[in-house]
Amino acid sequence: MSISSLGVGSGLALDDLVRQLISAERQPRENRLNAREQAVDAEISALGQIKSKVSDFQNAVDELRSGSSLNSREPTITNPSDDDDVLSADASNSALRGSYEIVVQQLASGSRITTDAGAFTSSSDALLSSGTGSLTFSIGADDSFTINVDDTTTLTEFRELINNSEDNFGVTANIIETGTGDGPRLVILSDKVGDGNNLVITNDSGNAELDRLSTTGGTNNIDVNNIQSAQNAIAFVDGIEVQSASNEFENTIQSVSFTVNEISRSNSNGDQLATNLTIGFNKEGVEEDIKSFISSYNSLVDEIERLTRYGATSEDSDGPLAGDSLLRGLQLNISTIVGEEVSGSELSSLFQLGIELNEDGRLEIGTEDFGLGSGQKRLDEALEDNFDDISTLFNNENNGIAVRLYDLVEQYSSSSGLINLRERSARDEKDNVETAREALELRMTNFEQTVRSRYVNLDRTISQLNQTGSALFAALI
Repeated sequence: MSISSLGVGSGLALDDLVRQLISAERQPRENRLNAREQAVDAEISALGQIKSKVSDFQNAVDELRSGSSLNSREPTITNPSDDDDVLSADASNSALRGSYEIVVQQLASGSRITTDAGAFTSSSDALLSSGTGSLTFSIGADDSFTINVDDTTTLTEFRELINNSEDNFGVTANIIETGTGDGPRLVILSDKVGDGNNLVITNDSGNAELDRLSTTGGTNNIDVNNIQSAQNAIAFVDGIEVQSASNEFENTIQSVSFTVNEISRSNSNGDQLATNLTIGFNKEGVEEDIKSFISSYNSLVDEIERLTRYGATSEDSDGPLAGDSLLRGLQLNISTIVGEEVSGSELSSLFQLGIELNEDGRLEIGTEDFGLGSGQKRLDEALEDNFDDISTLFNNENNGIAVRLYDLVEQYSSSSGLINLRERSARDEKDNVETAREALELRMTNFEQTVRSRYVNLDRTISQLNQTGSALFAALI
């Protein structure tokens, strides 16, 4: 009798009994593995969450440690009117603090060439009455392109040939329809700015009809009054004339570059009004970095406490890393650093900067006066009067708060750090659970085979006894 027929011979529910025995053997072991797996999954998830918060905190600390805002210089521009946009500016970290009065007299520009009045009667008329010719557009020895024309080329087509030339180095042609006896006038602009970068149009073929489109190479070229040469930008910095071949003045003021956008407006007396350029500390950037540091610190502490907490009641579940010494140690260490003093700085602590640890262990801009002003007032005064000391407080190479915090957090966050080591250990444990499941399945397969084999024999024995009993009973009758 096959195993699948267990109980048929005896008439007993042996198959149900076997399943109950197997379940009784499997269930406690499977429950333990499930609980173990759930705990490991919760731990891995929690470690991933804390890694994210630690990374955010480290980035915020690094902004103060590296001093990108603390060391940077912030240009402030004050125009005579809010409607003005005279210039923009950038300053490197090495720029000196200072204030400058700047007047823009002239913007840099490229050449502008306009054909003479009356040179053409219509934009659709051919440039040549017969034959062919060519015109070369050039600036210096390096930039040039040539346009070939014939007796079918119109002024409009000539404009398109210029604009669409593959070798065009920055020349644009437009036609102005005057609607007067002056006729259409071709305006040719070059984007090569600065003194000496003058556009030259050469009548290569000597066809006299092309003189009206050229500046050289003929006898009746475009009138010089219709040719505007390329020019430098001209400005005055504290009354000193400065020039640039472009609209950008780089290092005219040491470690400062400024770009002029428009000519300075004049007052009623005809005097140009100056724009004030002040190079100062990046106070807004530093304040933003400080507040980002506070926010990231609090977020990290919140996460540590959420993950490591014990439930207040039996109904309140523990955190996935309840009581974890690794995270509790991290919280203790960072709170110790932010509460300590830094030597070598007039601002020796975060408290003097207006930053305090409240009773919940969170950082905040203090609201209490303590006879020193509120936390925000202390911060504002430090940004205004003790900017360099703020830098020392955070990024002193020996004991700066941000330097020490970064080094501490690096022990936890690096690829070989404590959190990653813990995470790898948890993943190894998860692998062990999977291995244990596989072993359990193999064990239960063998156990089922053993149990079924025993009950098959029992089923056969009972069946035989029933058959023998039936035969004896029949013989007696």
